Amino acid sequence: MAQKTQPNYTFALTVVIIVCFLIGFVTTMNNSMIDFCKKTFDLTDAQGQLVNSAFYGAYALSIPFALMMNKIGYKMTLVLGLAVVGLGFVVNYYGISSNLDAQQTTIYNIFLASMCCVALGIVMLQLVANPYVMVLGAPEKGAFRMTLSQALNSVATTLAPIFITYFIIAGKSEEELSGSDVTVPFLGLGIFTFLLCIILYFLKLPEIKEEEQAADNGDTRKYKSSVFQYPHVWFGAFAIFMYMGLEIGIPSMLPAYFKANPDLTGNPTDYLPLYWGGMMVGRFIGAGVLSKYQPRTLLTTCLFGGAICVGASFVLPGMYGVYAMLAAGLFHSVMWPLIFNLGLQELGPHTKAASGIINMGVIGAATLTPLMGMVVDNPALGVGVAICMMFIYYLYVIWFCWKGSRVGLN
Repeated sequence: MAQKTQPNYTFALTVVIIVCFLIGFVTTMNNSMIDFCKKTFDLTDAQGQLVNSAFYGAYALSIPFALMMNKIGYKMTLVLGLAVVGLGFVVNYYGISSNLDAQQTTIYNIFLASMCCVALGIVMLQLVANPYVMVLGAPEKGAFRMTLSQALNSVATTLAPIFITYFIIAGKSEEELSGSDVTVPFLGLGIFTFLLCIILYFLKLPEIKEEEQAADNGDTRKYKSSVFQYPHVWFGAFAIFMYMGLEIGIPSMLPAYFKANPDLTGNPTDYLPLYWGGMMVGRFIGAGVLSKYQPRTLLTTCLFGGAICVGASFVLPGMYGVYAMLAAGLFHSVMWPLIFNLGLQELGPHTKAASGIINMGVIGAATLTPLMGMVVDNPALGVGVAICMMFIYYLYVIWFCWKGSRVGLN
């Protein structure tokens, strides 16, 4: 019998990996816009954190989007997600351009609405992109393709703050900044996204059928009747919720940290590539370390390492404290996949539903960072107390790692 020829998905894989790059770029760009918005629209720290609320709040729809994906399929969800992202950027361009004479509050609300639209598309893309990376090619090369997509995602998170510095802020003083600065760069991103959408619509992509994959793996274990009967899934969702306060908390609090320390000079956004670059390096290192150590051991080590970096920022003088805080990115780099993995243990046919539940935890960035912003704005508390809140997040994830992730597995 002739051996079945493996289809050539090189071009399709390239496009899907570009989508993974787009996810990382847009997500990090949104967070890096906080300092720009605070200066441009004269916002308090709490008001500036609404950028995170508008974006990450969209993850509350992860489960409905997962149900939609089951109806229309992976490919159409990917195409629809790109269309919604592109629409959000175009809305930003036309909405702000046609309201330049309006009050700053109105322009800021248009910006928030457009980023909420972009976020809805990003949620759809995240549900689909990783499964496609796994199936677009030989099964034995799936891990390599996933590593490559995650590496490019990290490159994107490093480039996003640089994009803001050179294409949006572009050397302008605080007095020269305006809402119109984002319109043309965002329109360019919208056009690029629509082009990806059109290309993917006409690409032939394989169907992903999880039921057949499970049968092929010979899984005969008995599982509980519902995903709701597995407590570790819900603890995992809350662990992602807390983790988002760590990952997004540091870049969100950096402008307030600079403001609270008059001896610090420069633009806080200029230093964010060090944080996201640390996450990129950490993912490469983590991929190698995971082959030798258990996930729980690595996650615990990273949690303590991140906490030590944040703690050091309180005692080290000047820029040394800033660099210590940014170094936490190296340890935060592998926390997301490790937490996700622990939350999805031994779920069999419930894995897809559990993924949607755990993915909802991303709304932690929409909840915790505005709360931290309110603490910063309180004269009796300030940025020091806001940063100390991160130690609570570290403690919960440690508990989940060693206790919460083991509940309900038997």
